[in-house]
Amino acid sequence: MLRSLASVSVGFCVFTLTSCGTPQSRRQAPPSLPAPVFDQSFWRHWGDGKAELAAYDLVEPRYGQARPGVAVTIFVTEPFSHSLRVKADPGKHAPSDVFPVMKLNLVKDYATGIYDYNVMLSSFVALQHSGGRAAGSAVKISYSSQEWCGHVYSQLLFDPLGIHYEVHSYFDGEADQRRDLQYPQGGIAEDLLLLWARGMAAPVLAPGQSWTAPLLRSLQFSRDRHVAPPWVRATLGRAAAPHRIQVPAGEFEAEAFTARVTDGLSWRIDVERSWPHRILRWETSSGERAELLGAARLEYWKMNEKGFERALSQLGLKPRPPRTP
Repeated sequence: MLRSLASVSVGFCVFTLTSCGTPQSRRQAPPSLPAPVFDQSFWRHWGDGKAELAAYDLVEPRYGQARPGVAVTIFVTEPFSHSLRVKADPGKHAPSDVFPVMKLNLVKDYATGIYDYNVMLSSFVALQHSGGRAAGSAVKISYSSQEWCGHVYSQLLFDPLGIHYEVHSYFDGEADQRRDLQYPQGGIAEDLLLLWARGMAAPVLAPGQSWTAPLLRSLQFSRDRHVAPPWVRATLGRAAAPHRIQVPAGEFEAEAFTARVTDGLSWRIDVERSWPHRILRWETSSGERAELLGAARLEYWKMNEKGFERALSQLGLKPRPPRTP
């Protein structure tokens, strides 16, 4: 997908419940890359109390066929509770328990024959150093899938030296599970790739640079295959030069960010070159594809009364038609 000028390999192990045998304190640290910068210009844009909403024309592979649908992304900053791993309401927590995060909600809706899939991913990254986590690192990832057979909820809670994995599932053999996963040094989660491509999650790459590191497969991968998310080896890359891209929302100058699992899946994410680096398109080698229809910055949580449906036009969407028996 792109040319890389440099590649740095980070040793890792595939983890389940066991360690690879090297104590955390004795691991050799990999060469460092610049961390995301959340400076005054970042907060002037993202600290205004609004969320960025964007809608996408979606193609989702399921049951061996390409399914048309719609995806919506919501990027918004929030105060977060370290102890509870939820949004911190004002005055409910000690100041030492609260730190800022960037939240990404990714909602995907598509049909499989007679019945729908409704899928939602929430990914959170720290916007400052907190609890031993660096700025730009994962804090929490949660995922839910609803379809006519049943539903699944799973989550990952990230601590500096480990990850707590939990799943609650309708399906036999899964039910309720809890386990701890190892957290290899330099590892990144697949569910952070859209945040990473926008410069909101580590590692930050220069144009033409690549970086090889452990990658934790997504909670959707885990749900579809009914397994705990595994660690794999992946190479992240940033294109050496920008390019022009045409999507339903218009024509843009874009940068391409890629991720490739060794002998496996690959991703390409085209990001708007100019600030605030919106996601214009993403696609995977498995057949998932999404193209931007429209975007707006809104206080959407205040827009839940009848009549606000007209704001969907800013996202390139139409109100749902009336449902009939």
